[in-house]
Amino acid sequence: MAGPRKPTDAQLAILQVLWERGPSTVREVHDAMSTGRSVAYTTTLKTLQVMTEQGLTTREDHRGQHLYRPRHAEQETLGRLVTDLLDRAFGGSTSKLVVHALNNRRASAEELREIRRLLASQSPGGKKGKGDER
Repeated sequence: MAGPRKPTDAQLAILQVLWERGPSTVREVHDAMSTGRSVAYTTTLKTLQVMTEQGLTTREDHRGQHLYRPRHAEQETLGRLVTDLLDRAFGGSTSKLVVHALNNRRASAEELREIRRLLASQSPGGKKGKGDER
């Protein structure tokens, strides 16, 4: 995949915190991630430092504290991950990806409505959304 590195599972968990919370200190990220799992503060710090070196996050000084933020928007990062998975695991077949996803996990009524809306936008005469050029 060209462009920024693919985040590891731990890095993706940190990015999800940053996308949800916005710019955050290491302590804020660590506290948000500590619910439900045991992670050392120093591990969170080191992971954020590595992510900054890799171009996944940026760090800025704000009133004596380091604030971290994702370098790329959530939709951009998730889009790259899905495209990579689609190409590597499903030979580029969108239908195979969707069929496997729906066979493995039950979709909620809200998710099904969103899927139907996206399908309608893909049909002839429907409007294409961003990233639907395939």
